[in-house]
Amino acid sequence: MHIPDGYLSPQTCAVGYAIAVPAWAVAVRRVQRVVRNRHVPTLAVLAAVSFLVMMFNIPIPDGTTAHAIGATIVAILLGPWAAVLAVSVALGFQALLFGDGGVLAFGFNCANMAVLAPFVGYGVYKLVAGRSELTAPRRALAAAVGGYAGINAAAFAAAIEFGVQPDLFHNSAGAPLYAPYHLDQTIPAMMLAHLTIAGIAEAILTGGVVAYLQRANVPLLRVNHAGVTASGGASSGDTPAGTRRVRPLHVALGAVAVMAVLTPLGLLAPGGAFGEDAPEDLDLHKYGLSAVPSGLNKYNGFWHHALFDGYDFTSDAHPTIGYIVSAVVGIAIVGAAIFLITAAVRWAAARRGASHETVPGEARS
Repeated sequence: MHIPDGYLSPQTCAVGYAIAVPAWAVAVRRVQRVVRNRHVPTLAVLAAVSFLVMMFNIPIPDGTTAHAIGATIVAILLGPWAAVLAVSVALGFQALLFGDGGVLAFGFNCANMAVLAPFVGYGVYKLVAGRSELTAPRRALAAAVGGYAGINAAAFAAAIEFGVQPDLFHNSAGAPLYAPYHLDQTIPAMMLAHLTIAGIAEAILTGGVVAYLQRANVPLLRVNHAGVTASGGASSGDTPAGTRRVRPLHVALGAVAVMAVLTPLGLLAPGGAFGEDAPEDLDLHKYGLSAVPSGLNKYNGFWHHALFDGYDFTSDAHPTIGYIVSAVVGIAIVGAAIFLITAAVRWAAARRGASHETVPGEARS
């Protein structure tokens, strides 16, 4: 679902940024609640988790691959605006450092995976969960359904963005300038992968995390569920009887470490994701083309400064080692970026607060 550069026209990419930039601006303002409540480490860990799960490529029956996003679980735990920030940061460094997704297409990649996915997923979660208690099984089911809905909404949006390109942007002979796929090709390809495989992976991830926290650490669930009671009518800040409270950050860091070591499993999946072929790998005959679309060829290499292109840390290292090192480097950078952004938000809020303080002498006048 990481759209590379060249598959969308520059005009389409501009629309993507027109959607994403206001969302980022609002997200930065809304993340003040996370900063104020000292949940920045949790946000950093969740951003790292999103980065990692997108490295796990899952084989699809048609020979392509797909992956989960982790957007809905961030929205459930810290709110959808926090998810916008976390997933956008993960996607940004995937594009800049690892060449996974385009820089021109970054706006729409974020609009799909960092905006649409968490908001749809969170909305469905709230709808299905209803007024159920925080520790009720219905909550975990709602999280799974929300995760499934969110990733499929993002996949459908990407399918539309791909599929309208040949009709909107073509040369005088009718040949496509950018993505050569039509809607009758993009929608089945994207939805098959996500309705059957990637969506289930997202559902298991989202529902599984909520189910675990219901047993191990209800206070973390409480962050974005003020006023929702736990079992037995207890405050959602209490851990249910018979369960053991654990430090969520310690567990999360352990999970991230395990995921980083296991990321090379993503290398076992043959083929690549639909719509992410390099121009030279495009099956021209399959799409009735005599040559690679000129716009695709021109813009595909727009960003050629990725330090670890394809998650290959060094050309001499074994692919498994390179993938693990890339994962470690990626989560470190993503986590650091979250801390820097939230520190800037905290500093800006402090400056605004200082500027609004009343001077004592003026107060008496």
